[in-house]
Amino acid sequence: MTKSRSTLVAVFAVFALAQWATIARADEAQIAEGGKLFAKHCAKCHGKSGEGTKKAPAVVGKDALPLQPPATAKVRKTEFHTAQDVAEFVSTKMPANKPGSLKPDEYYAILAFDLNANGVADAKAKKIDAATAAEIKLH
Repeated sequence: MTKSRSTLVAVFAVFALAQWATIARADEAQIAEGGKLFAKHCAKCHGKSGEGTKKAPAVVGKDALPLQPPATAKVRKTEFHTAQDVAEFVSTKMPANKPGSLKPDEYYAILAFDLNANGVADAKAKKIDAATAAEIKLH
């Protein structure tokens, strides 16, 4: 390999690594922002850690986000096959006292927080938006 070619490869590698590091920080930032938004808009009903309450179901834990709406569900009537299914539901139905009142990026940040809390690896691997959420299979 020539000196100029090896320099070019090294520069490309450094650039690629820098891009990956930026993406990783952005995803962690989205999850952190989602945690703040969850505390502000969701915790009152879904519990401080998303564990569920008498008012609303769990969004974190073994019973969170099941495929079928629970028989006792008052609002949810749709299946959650993908994270985008969840996003579409919450963006039109939540928060319960003011449905649809958050910005799209705020809903996706909360979704990223919930997915991360549930151990969904893709939540840290990429920024959650409409396209990436559609790729995340929940069931």
